[in-house]
Amino acid sequence: MATSSSTSQSSATARLFTAARLIDLVRAQPGITRAAAAQELGISSGAATDLLARLRVAELLDESPAPAQGRGRPTTVLHAHARGPLVIVAELLATGWRVACVGLDGEPQIEAQSPRLRQRPVRVLDDMAVAISEIHAREGRRVRAVSVSVAGTISDDRLVQFSPKGWLDVDLSRLTAQLPDDVHLPVVLGNDATLAGLAEARTGVARDGGTVLHLIVAVGVGGALIVDGVPATGEHGGAGEYGHIPFGDPARQCPCGAYGCWGLTVDGLALAELCGDPAPRNPITYAHKLIAKTAPTLREQAAFDSVAASLGRGVAALVNLHDPALVTLGGLAIPLRARSSESFDAAYQNGLMAYRRPSPTPVLDGIHGDDGPLRGAAIRGIDHITTAEALAEWV
Repeated sequence: MATSSSTSQSSATARLFTAARLIDLVRAQPGITRAAAAQELGISSGAATDLLARLRVAELLDESPAPAQGRGRPTTVLHAHARGPLVIVAELLATGWRVACVGLDGEPQIEAQSPRLRQRPVRVLDDMAVAISEIHAREGRRVRAVSVSVAGTISDDRLVQFSPKGWLDVDLSRLTAQLPDDVHLPVVLGNDATLAGLAEARTGVARDGGTVLHLIVAVGVGGALIVDGVPATGEHGGAGEYGHIPFGDPARQCPCGAYGCWGLTVDGLALAELCGDPAPRNPITYAHKLIAKTAPTLREQAAFDSVAASLGRGVAALVNLHDPALVTLGGLAIPLRARSSESFDAAYQNGLMAYRRPSPTPVLDGIHGDDGPLRGAAIRGIDHITTAEALAEWV
């Protein structure tokens, strides 16, 4: 027979799970009303009122009048509490870095940034660590986690390869080294392409898409397979390195050490080589400048055709592999496909298994653009601090 203590504990646990679901609803549907949330959760109006009162006292959610829409009874909408928990989001880009703060509403607010990277990784991470420590000093207990996006290959808590600067085996725990000794924030790491895919699947063009494949071209190719809003990250967080699948020239070695990597055929470096130009210091800037030309030369257009065809073939192969409901593109993949859409489409169709061709998986442009990884890191960080266990610690 259950004791009153165990019954009370079970009720508290159930409330926390329901609270976590309500917070997720508020994130996924900005402006949702209490009545609509109650219906989505399958609870009574009274239970929703009681739950919201508890979350308001816990400084997790709050309620405000909705914008007036003519006559009738005014309604209210749910939103994150002004004094609620926060996540610090740190983003290491190919060309610079950003540090932001985000609440349960999922909207990152940039706090510090640099458009350039120092040559030594220690200096870069120390600069970011200062920004992180300053936010923590200001917000204190409200900061519950640090979520990091890296434009490189990660394994556990290390950046094992960062192609733009040639960095290898960098310890990312340095990002929190300047926090007080008695502060031990959880750190959630993710590859930029994986996190951009998460953002598209949860709040972007692929929202509620089931199984979604996201691919991003920057320096090389990265991506993620998102299943029901959760990215497949692998055993050590290193999944999604699609650019290192051997779809390219098997005689050519990639900086990663493997031969025949697909990424060598689809980015700004590939464009420069095909155009007969020297390898650019910034392949992304080079590609954007070339794409922006209103009248490319025959050789430049041939380069676009080659890169778009390689991109299309690779996408087809991954569709055959993963069977996604939708493919989304980010980064340079969007303008590169647009510059030579016929080459992309032909290669994509020809690369698909015959049974897929009559109804090929749609390939759509993502909507989050360069902010995709930052938004994805915010989403992942908030997921981490809104589990029932994390909410119990906050309360």
